[in-house]
Amino acid sequence: MEGKTLRSPRVAALVGPSMTGKTALLEALLVACGALAKKGVAREHGAELTAATAEYEGERWTFIDCPGAPEFAQEAAHGLLIADVAVVVVDADASRAAAVSPLLALLDARKVPHVVFVNKVDVPGAAARLRETLSALQGLSARPLVMRELPLRDGHNVTGYVDLVSERAYGYKGHDEALITQLPESVLPEEHEARRVMLEQLADLDDHLLAELLDDVNPTPEEVYANLRNDLRSDLLVDVFFGSAEQDHGVRRLLKALRHEAPEAWETAARVGLPPGDGALVQSFKTVHAQHVGKLSFARVWRGEVSDGMTLGGDRVSGVFRLAGPKHTKVARAAAGEVVALGHLDGVRTGQGATADRALDLPWIEALQPVASLALKPTRLGDDVKLSGALAKLTEEDPSLRVEQNADAHELVLWGQGDKHLRLALDRLASRFGLEVRTEAPQVPYRETVRRSISQHGRFKHQSGGHGAFGDVVIDVVPQPRGEGFAFDETVTGGAVPKQYYASVEKGAREFFKQGPLGYPVVDVKVVLTHGSYHAVDSSDMAFQQATRVALTEAMPKCEPALLEPVLALTLTAPSEFTPRVQRLVTGRRGGHLLGLDQHPTTRGWDVIEAHVPQAELRELATELRTATQGAGTFTWSVDHLREVDGKQAERVISVRRKALADARAQ
Repeated sequence: MEGKTLRSPRVAALVGPSMTGKTALLEALLVACGALAKKGVAREHGAELTAATAEYEGERWTFIDCPGAPEFAQEAAHGLLIADVAVVVVDADASRAAAVSPLLALLDARKVPHVVFVNKVDVPGAAARLRETLSALQGLSARPLVMRELPLRDGHNVTGYVDLVSERAYGYKGHDEALITQLPESVLPEEHEARRVMLEQLADLDDHLLAELLDDVNPTPEEVYANLRNDLRSDLLVDVFFGSAEQDHGVRRLLKALRHEAPEAWETAARVGLPPGDGALVQSFKTVHAQHVGKLSFARVWRGEVSDGMTLGGDRVSGVFRLAGPKHTKVARAAAGEVVALGHLDGVRTGQGATADRALDLPWIEALQPVASLALKPTRLGDDVKLSGALAKLTEEDPSLRVEQNADAHELVLWGQGDKHLRLALDRLASRFGLEVRTEAPQVPYRETVRRSISQHGRFKHQSGGHGAFGDVVIDVVPQPRGEGFAFDETVTGGAVPKQYYASVEKGAREFFKQGPLGYPVVDVKVVLTHGSYHAVDSSDMAFQQATRVALTEAMPKCEPALLEPVLALTLTAPSEFTPRVQRLVTGRRGGHLLGLDQHPTTRGWDVIEAHVPQAELRELATELRTATQGAGTFTWSVDHLREVDGKQAERVISVRRKALADARAQ
């Protein structure tokens, strides 16, 4: 084992699906470090990451408890990206392994060193399911999973463990640190076999160790520990530990392994590709707009030293705070490697870095595409501006939220990762900003078009003393191929309509088509000015616009108007075992159909399903997909094309639209 050389502050992220005990593990780690007197005081809402700093054997650690629900995956990823090592917390249930696969895929893709902690082994039968669980996880991991311990059991109860490196046995004693105990002879055959498998896995990554094993040389514990340390830091393997966070079992063993084997801050900085240089460099990984405090940036100090009052990113730091769950302690300065909250870095966005004189873009992760939405309207008159400002702050805190102003429907739409995500945003609007809002399903951006051509005359004539107004046009309204949009042309001969009024006719048509007879914008239509007349004195730009509107008002009902709905191209990803469920989820929706199925190009044991689904059927899809895939399934979408809707579905849509327009006019 390594000596007692103290290292720079390090960061460990606790990740895993919901209900696996990450927060309990955080508390157990803090208790083991002496930073928390008892459990139950550091638990927060599971929708956002919690960071807490403690010291273990003289070295400073920050533990980041990342949310496990799929709807808060963006928040979890931000905690992972600045960590030196990740602890993937799972329970001993192979049937839930699929829920871990998105995390393993992200860790593998980002080359984040990580270990697995199988929690809740105090549950009866958990130890017996340990190997089955690891086998299921191995099928999802691009790195070999290496068992570091063997459980000692008394019937269904786990009473301790055997360290496969030192070959020492340890017995649990209440909530205290495990004590060395006699290794039962009955366990020796299983222990020898487990150690042999571990050494062979390490030998696959080290030629010297392989040669020793071939020569029947038993490597020393120091040599094995060195291999484990180097392989973890190089992200070549995944160590597996087990225990019970609630009982404090296995927690100190995990701490010791992290202390000796996890990378240091400078190694992580090199891994993520931070630019070289002198002076302080920090990176924000979470932004909070706190009441009475203002903007706080949770940041990792990558190099140099940060102190209160210094300039970062062109802003003066107003407070340096060490994190302890919901509480922050103000400190004078923070060293390289630490995680702190910095006040009033107004010019630094989440994911950006900051040196003394500027903010700079650093390697980061893209915001997840939103998949669920709500239309918002403040309940109190005059709160519109306040609502816009509050939403701007929420989207700065959480890039996986998005705000859209739908001009056609006159709606303010909030997009997020699902119902829970959107409800949390509404809760924050109320608690932080005092804003109560009404919500409803956003309007689908339907369009309308025409099925047949028509030629129509339109005249506008007005006389009220002095100069009058006169415009006279004959236009053809012609269907366009789907996706061609609006087009204008003219075939006027003999100067029947002066050229100066051609643009007026086009402008009048564009304005008219903002809302057709069915109540929606008109697309894929061509207007051709063929004939008309004018008055040398009374004709004007406005008169020809009005004449065009008269012609189109009469023409459109005769053109067989048709309702169009947007159809989305979906790319759904899920573990292969759930593919049939995903396919039924698509085909069970009105108008949904499958386009293709392939193996995922980078994630083992996953499939990619391509499909078309009407946008009107998008609502609830994210929730249903997660339910069908244990939270593992995801999808991206884009508007692919418009297609006609007819029958009762079209009648319902048009009826709702006309009522909404009538209500809007009445207000």
